[in-house]
Amino acid sequence: MYTARYGASIRKMVDKAIKAKKTKYECPKCHKLKLTRRGTAMWECKSCDAEFAGACYSFRSEAGEIAARIISEYSKSS
Repeated sequence: MYTARYGASIRKMVDKAIKAKKTKYECPKCHKLKLTRRGTAMWECKSCDAEFAGACYSFRSEAGEIAARIISEYSKSS
């Protein structure tokens, strides 16, 4: 926990964002758990040196997952 002020709900949101930021994610290219945050919305794989753009504090955002699902459904129907 980084701060002790401004209400419990805000502290919980900050803790959730920081936990997501420090988590290692699976690389879409090599499928290893080596994807880490390099900067704001920039992610890199320590294994294959691939770089990705994602959400600010987590690799995938809810809006990005919805967009990917819609695109895949559209490409299947065409």
